[in-house]
Amino acid sequence: MNYYLGIDFGTSGARAIAIDQNKHIVATAQNSFTNIVPDEFPQTWQNTLYELISEIPPTVKKQLGAIAINGTSSTVLLCDDQGKVLTAPLLYNDDRGKEVLDQLNTIAPKNHVVVSATSSLAKLLWWKQQPYFEQAHYLLHQADWLGWLLHGKLGVSDYHNALKLGYDVEHLCYPGWLQNQFYSFLYPQVLTPGAVIGKITPENCDRFGLPVSCIVKAGTTDSIAAFLASGASQPGEAVTSLGSTLVLKLLSRTRVTASDYGIYSHRLGKLWLAGGASNTGGAVLKHFFDNQQLQNLSEQIDPDKKSPLSYYPLLKPGDRFPVNAPNLAPQLLPRPKSLVEFLHGLLEGIARIEARGYQKLQELGADRLIRVHTAGGGAKNHIWQKIRQRHLNVVVSSAINTDAAYGSALLAAKKM
Repeated sequence: MNYYLGIDFGTSGARAIAIDQNKHIVATAQNSFTNIVPDEFPQTWQNTLYELISEIPPTVKKQLGAIAINGTSSTVLLCDDQGKVLTAPLLYNDDRGKEVLDQLNTIAPKNHVVVSATSSLAKLLWWKQQPYFEQAHYLLHQADWLGWLLHGKLGVSDYHNALKLGYDVEHLCYPGWLQNQFYSFLYPQVLTPGAVIGKITPENCDRFGLPVSCIVKAGTTDSIAAFLASGASQPGEAVTSLGSTLVLKLLSRTRVTASDYGIYSHRLGKLWLAGGASNTGGAVLKHFFDNQQLQNLSEQIDPDKKSPLSYYPLLKPGDRFPVNAPNLAPQLLPRPKSLVEFLHGLLEGIARIEARGYQKLQELGADRLIRVHTAGGGAKNHIWQKIRQRHLNVVVSSAINTDAAYGSALLAAKKM
């Protein structure tokens, strides 16, 4: 029997999950890293990668067929011709690219996804102004560089990670406006997520006790890996992440883009994954209630009864999706004396925003919503799930799995 390993890298830790041919989890490992200064990230990531693989039981490693890695979107590294990292990586939320937005606007098409202070291309343009840039040979994403440590082929990426570098995921090429830049030699070769890059190097086979036939596949981003883990696979299926914010992703046969609302689409084979994010979500709930209160008060709510309160729950003004209103004030009044009624109003308000979000995606051409899988901390609240189902008018359930490492394991096991 072959096994498949998925590895998920974040900014504060990493996790590995091995599955069998029936998609059952057979082994897990995890490692955290905190208080790491930026210059130490590459060595810490490398050490963590090696430790995770080492912790997988030898009986599993001896029959490992493939490995796939996901990393945080737009976390990038600048490397020389030997793969040595030239300077501290720029993480997914690093916004120093705001210094080059004017320059970026003269290069990229209007409203393109790369026109953002945190995009991979914005980071590249910022690096272009630094003295060490002339030593650069490769721009790699976190998952690209980690994969290289295993397969030894420099300059290979996937079209999920490369989207925010400007790669054209519809025509599967770098667009002309991007190819014409003098630094285009830095761009990685882009493969389909899950495509075979190459075999594990002999050195790594010896180091980890892996078979010489074990291959490394092109990876993905952490959010896409989490979507893959959910079990959603058909047009109209969606995943709502009820974390600190509210994130919606809807599978569609049509590509949907609307920069005014922060909406863009990732390619998933022959389908598109359209998504948007609202500033409402769990952070608002936790501002008013602790976990125990949320659990106890939720149980006292009748989910079939509509709350009379018309809240738009925000912690500070402004939202972009499903309404583009930078100055939208939080709507949290009137405040009832009953905490149960107050929580009911908040849950109902967030559910209403979720429904408007999916309506917006469908108005823009996405497939009709047929089912919602739920991820994030809010997925455990079954009262909220019933309230959301009333607003969405489709089946709402908890996702089969929400672990990005599991999604990457599925990618490793996928036959291309």
